[in-house]
Amino acid sequence: MNENNQHILKRLWIYQKERFPLFVNLIAVTTFTFSAISYSRICRGEDGFVDLGTFLIGCFATFTLFFLVRVFDEFKDREDDLKYRSYLPVPRGLIKLSELRNLGIIIGITQIAVIAYFQLPMLWLYALVIVYLCLMGVEFFVGDWLKEHQILYITSHMIIIPLLDIYSSGLDWLLAGAKPHWGLAFFFVVSYMNGLIGEFGRKMKSTEDEEEGVTSYTGMWGISKAVYIWVACIFFTMLVASLAAYFAGYGLITFSVLFTLGLIASLAGFKFKAKPSKKSAKLVEAASGIWIIGMYLSLGGIPMIIDLIG
Repeated sequence: MNENNQHILKRLWIYQKERFPLFVNLIAVTTFTFSAISYSRICRGEDGFVDLGTFLIGCFATFTLFFLVRVFDEFKDREDDLKYRSYLPVPRGLIKLSELRNLGIIIGITQIAVIAYFQLPMLWLYALVIVYLCLMGVEFFVGDWLKEHQILYITSHMIIIPLLDIYSSGLDWLLAGAKPHWGLAFFFVVSYMNGLIGEFGRKMKSTEDEEEGVTSYTGMWGISKAVYIWVACIFFTMLVASLAAYFAGYGLITFSVLFTLGLIASLAGFKFKAKPSKKSAKLVEAASGIWIIGMYLSLGGIPMIIDLIG
């Protein structure tokens, strides 16, 4: 049977494998949420973690919000995908935009119902994320201009990541009726930069792998400049993460871990620069992910786990 004619659940399963791998994203979002809550509590000097129900509902909200970002991107990129990337699920007819729209509406209604019932104060942070996501969906009403200025395009869209971080950290400070610790500002900057690192890292390509009409930063800047910018982002993020670690009261071990992670990631970039290929480009993408997960765990997740089992 042609995959486009299969039951919608089967087609959605194929779609997620290609565009939003559930298992990988679940691990990443759980780490993201756990670390944001943990860092907020550590900075505020609170013992222990939030209750399990609060955490699980928060994970549901952040995970489905990240999925909505993916759905909005499908609508936003539909013309370019149809023209240049016909192999993707939507342009090849596996999933209709109307089906993704309906799924997005169901998810949105469920989010609002769950948050309103269990975590009512979180609704205003949820609304903040949704409003910004909707603005992204219409390219801030200057889509053509943004596409001509790719750096402004990506830097404006990446603000959604710290907004999601603000939401996640609010599961601690907002639900506790407290003010956010100002050290969170460094954590949010780190989140923003990690978004850029992930974006730049996954769009590094060797010359033979460049695609017409498909944005890549190697195509935009050249391989050497793209690698240097990516490495510079890592080391700037490492500096800000070190400041975040300082305000959380962490010791030398955390700084050493951050430096080691940054160094290892950078080596992947320089390997790609020395010998550009599909394999070394994938190494850069993997190094971006390892840096991001490792950084979040270092700033919030691991210190909290140590505290809980200590």
